[in-house]
Parts: sequence; structure tokens; C-alpha cells
Amino acid sequence: MRRSDRSLLVSALILVSNGSPNPPCEATPPGRLQPKVELEETVYKYTPATNGAGPMWCSGSTCLVRIGDTIFASGLETVENAPPLNNCRWVLFKRDANGWTRLHTDKIGRTREPSPIIGFADGQLFLSANPTLGLGAEPNGGPARPRIFQFSTASPATEPQTILPVWDGDPEFREHSYRSFAADAASQEFILFQNIGYTHAEWTFRALSGTWPARGKIKWPWGGEYDKPQPIRVCYPNVALKNRAVYFCGVSDVVEPYQEWREFKKEITGQEWDYDFRRLFFTWTPDITQTAFAEWIEIASRDKTAGWVSPGDLWVAPDGAAHIIWTERAIDERLKARFFPSAKQSHSLNYAVVLDGKISLSRALLVAEEGGSQEIPSRCRFQIGPDNRVFVIYYVSGKNRSGEQVSENRVLEILAGGQTTPEFRIPLSKPFTDFFTATIRAGSSSSATVDLLGQQAGNPMTISYAKIQLW
Repeated sequence: MRRSDRSLLVSALILVSNGSPNPPCEATPPGRLQPKVELEETVYKYTPATNGAGPMWCSGSTCLVRIGDTIFASGLETVENAPPLNNCRWVLFKRDANGWTRLHTDKIGRTREPSPIIGFADGQLFLSANPTLGLGAEPNGGPARPRIFQFSTASPATEPQTILPVWDGDPEFREHSYRSFAADAASQEFILFQNIGYTHAEWTFRALSGTWPARGKIKWPWGGEYDKPQPIRVCYPNVALKNRAVYFCGVSDVVEPYQEWREFKKEITGQEWDYDFRRLFFTWTPDITQTAFAEWIEIASRDKTAGWVSPGDLWVAPDGAAHIIWTERAIDERLKARFFPSAKQSHSLNYAVVLDGKISLSRALLVAEEGGSQEIPSRCRFQIGPDNRVFVIYYVSGKNRSGEQVSENRVLEILAGGQTTPEFRIPLSKPFTDFFTATIRAGSSSSATVDLLGQQAGNPMTISYAKIQLW
């Protein structure tokens, strides 16, 4: 048996063991996809803070949690007359049968970035904040001290408890946190990551007991092939915590590392810098309290043609297999004529499975390329349904083969061996171009109900919510 055939067989067995639907040759399972939109509504409007962030900036984590029949969402509010960078504060909203209610806001803390949340079925809700330690204007940012606010959803009007995470030493945190917040609902434990410059991220783990039994550093992969070898900062990661195993997948985020490209970009932009988002990296540990993170695995790269890679989502199956989705653009169009004149542009939605530190499956789910369909996929998220069925929710723009404009959200199901069902359009009145979901990674339950929080086309400076039934 060829190696590629063995890999496909192993991947198929992995997906079947995870409780995914039967292979295509068997009977179609109940619950055939037929998405129905139940709610579309505005949660809040915001004023741009012009500080480089925005309400969707913490895209690897989520600002949306479902606990039973109640939805909680964190928002970002610009402080009037406060100059950037730290000119925002978090806001917490609740939606129940009576609609949306604004519950709390940070009364004294100022920050730059949105505040992700996690929650547990017993009603505990946690919000990650990164308030500045400065008292005046900070045009270049400044030192910050991370904290967590704990709410009781049984008594949502009660003021939250403030928790100060325990770190390894006294890290020098700043306004650019790139932090990740992930929870294990079954154990009621969580982990927080926060970047330190371009070298590493600090992390700290909170146990069910309320103690912090493990903390440390995760050092970035090494870019030895760059013109000037350097650490490859990894940002916007999707992080999952399960039975104290931690899975971490994010994108390279460094100043253009190739001098020739950097100089050419400067001719175009007039700027000394231009950031690289071209390589998708993954690492994991089987037990965050006992074992160091494994060596980095490169899941995908568009480094040879100055392309673009954007993390989508991460789900850990019952057998420990990490399922990953992301999007790619093959080429930076600005550089194509001079550096890659014969290369073809493409945009793709991609999927991989990593088990025991090895990629067992990797394939494109949707591709738009020169000379063919120009239906371009972008923001993508998993929705894990009953019996661990794996769905992907994503946004598509551009033109179809008939030349008609396309702007819509779609859903498909991933079957055994990485095969997929046909795509289904989600019949929203306005598509979500960027969105969070109520993800398992933040403590929400698997469900055939999809909750979206984000930005809809045609609704500028507005954060909206939608509730969708998959069948």
C-alpha cells in the first residue's frame, strides 16, 4: 500500500472513530443539512478607536458564549475623548427571551483590544481583560496588567469578582497582548496565553480548585531560512484545552523577512514595515501540568510566493486528533509581476487533521483560481453538532462561473476521509463577513444551533447576532 493511501485510510478511521457520519457509501444519517435562520439582530454599535484593533481583533478566541438558553457577548467600546492606543473598554451583554441587555462595563480600566470570554454550564462566566497601567495618553502604548473578571450568570447584575492570573515571574505585558483564552467545560479549567514582544508567549493554567498549578513560556519557531534568522512570532492562534492537553495553532506575524520584497513594498507603501502572515504553525502538549510543548509543525505555507494564510478554527476530537481549518491566498498581487510572473493566483479553504504530532490528512475544501470560479472563501469556523458531526461555517465573496456577484455564508459537513457534503447557503438577510461562534473551545456545548456574533455586509460599525438551526 502506498504511503498516501495509508494516510488516507488512517485519516478515514480517525474521523469515523470520532463519531462523524457514516462514510458516503452508507445510508445518509438523520439531520440532513437544511439551514434555517431564526434570529438576526443588532447587539451594539461602536465608534472606531483608530488604535489598530477593533471588536473582531481577538479572532482566535471568541466574544460569544452560550450557557443553556442564554447568550453572553463581550463588546468593545471606545472611550469618549480618550486618545489611542489605550482608548477602549470592555462591555458585557446578555441575550435571553427578553432580548439583549447591557450588563456591565469596565468602569476604570482602559485597553486597546477586545476581551474574549469563556463560560461553563453551571453559570460561571469569565472575561479576559488587559487594562493599561498608564494614567494619561499613551500614543505608543505602555505596560499593562492582565486580569480576569468572573461573573455569576445566576445573578448577572452582581458586580464581578476580579482575578489576577499567576504568571511565571513578572512578565512585561503591554497593550499588544495577542492573548488567547480557552476552556475545558468538562473539567471547568482554563488557560490564558499572552504574547511578549517577538520572542514568546507567557501562559498560565487555572485548575478547578481555583489555583494556578502550571505556568510557563511558549517560544516561537525559529526562522533560520530568513535573510536575518529570527523567531517567528505566532499570532491570532486557535487554542483548545481538553483533559489538560493543550493545542495551539496560529499564523506567522513578523515584519517582512526578505529584504528584496521589503524594499519593493516600501516603494509602494512608503513604509519601512509590512507584515508577513504566510505560515501556519501548530504545537501541543498532552498535559500542560507535566509536559513541555512539542516541536512546532508547519501546517501550511505561502512563503515562496508572498501569499497569505489566515487561521480559521480548531477542534479536538474524542481521540485527541486536532482538526484544523484555515484560508490561503497564493500570491501578494503587488509582487506578482516582478517576482512571480508565471504563478497563478488562488484562494482556498483548507482542512487538516493532526494526531500525535503528525499530519494525517490535509486537503482543500474549496478553491478559487485564475481561469475558474472566483468564489473566494474567507472567515471560517467549525460548528460541532450532536454525535461529534463536523460542520464548517464560512463566508464566500467574489463572482461565480457565470460572472454573478457572490456574497454569502455557507455551511458544509466534513465526512469520513475528509470528504464533504455539498455546500448549503445560509439564508441570512445580510451575510456575516467576519464572525465569532459559541465554540466548544470557550466552554459552549456541541449543538445543531449555530450562534454568530460579528460584522454583516452593509452594516458598518455594527456588531450583529444571528441564530441558525442547521436542520
